[in-house]
This record gives sequence, structure tokens and C-alpha cells, in this order.
Amino acid sequence: MKNILSFLLLFPLLIWSQSDYGKAEKLFKEGKYEQAQPIFESFLKENPSHLKTLEYLGDIAGHQKSWDKAIVYYKKLKQLKPSEANYYFKYGGVLGMKAKDSNKFKALGMIGEVKESFEKAIELNPKHIEARWALVLIYIQLPGIVGGSETKAIKYSNELLKLSPVDGFLSRGQIEEHFERYPSAETQYKKAIAAGSTKVGGQMLANLYKNKMNQPEKAAKIKI
Repeated sequence: MKNILSFLLLFPLLIWSQSDYGKAEKLFKEGKYEQAQPIFESFLKENPSHLKTLEYLGDIAGHQKSWDKAIVYYKKLKQLKPSEANYYFKYGGVLGMKAKDSNKFKALGMIGEVKESFEKAIELNPKHIEARWALVLIYIQLPGIVGGSETKAIKYSNELLKLSPVDGFLSRGQIEEHFERYPSAETQYKKAIAAGSTKVGGQMLANLYKNKMNQPEKAAKIKI
């Protein structure tokens, strides 16, 4: 009887908490991060190991470009559930953004961990598309002397091609464009469009015509 009475006394609080949390999730999905944040933070104080709340707060910090805060949240997620690929992917992403905003010497010291995080995400989830995309972009943007590699970028692009032809063609187009092989990039973007990427592929092709190949008339003809 005592247990039942305790539950009945606690029940209104549980209902309020669930309702409040649902409101925070709705605000998050609507992009109202600043309103959702204090609700999630309050919930986390009572439930410090709640995975979804940590992820929400990490995502919010990322949207706010508060890289250090996001790193803390995602790092804790990795520790609590080291088998979840997306936690490594998100951790690598915000770590990469912090490196991008840091001075060159500090950034160079972080690149290794960024790569390892994306590689771990792929190890845990062999079909992880976003982590491969991230590695393609890292390897083409980094100078060779500090770890850049067209060969490795192509390797991950080929893996994307097997998982998703659209992503394979688009990523290979990005590689070709980066190394100024514009006709080859054009071919890859056209393949992506034919494979179904009308919007993204069309935009990349239009940008290539307009910004790199000096052919604005071709860009204007692309329907996006």
C-alpha cells in the first residue's frame, strides 16, 4: 500500500516531466534550439547518462558552433555506448570544425583524431555513408605533407559508389573538381544526375559551369 501511495504521489511529476521533455523534442525538431536547450539541460541533471538528451545537447551545441561543448557531449556518448557509430561520426565532425577554427599548428595536432573517429564510425557501421564523405573531403583538402591523399580519397569514393551510386558519383566529382580536372568532374556530376540526384547533382554541375568553367549559359540551362 505504501508503494502504491508513493507512486500516486509521484505520478503527476512523471507526467509533467514526460510532457516537458516532449515539448523540448518538438522545439528541437522545429529548430528552436535555444528554447529546447534549458529543458534538456534540466532533464540531464537528473539523468546524467541519458543518451538521447546528451545527443540533443551535443547537436544544439554544434548548431551554435560551440565546438568545445559539443565535443564534451559526444565524448561522453562514446564512453557510455562505444558501439554506436554515429557518436564517433558526430564527435569527429565537431572536432574537425574546431580544428578548422583553430590555428594551423593546433589543427594539425587534431587531424589524426578526426580521421580516426570517422574510420571508427565505418568500422562499427560498414554502410556509414556520411563518415566516408567526411574522409573524402579531408583527404582532398589537406596538403599531402600533413596527410592529404588523393589515392585515399578515391578509395572512399569507390566505397561510396558501391553503397550509393549517387554519393559515389558526387564524391568523385568533388575530387575531380578539386584537382581542376573539370571535364571529368562534369562527367561525374552528370552521372549523379542520371542516377537520381537532380537537385544536389544539378547544383554542383551548375556551380562547376559558372564558377570553374566560365560557362554561365550552361549553368542557366540546368533545372534544379
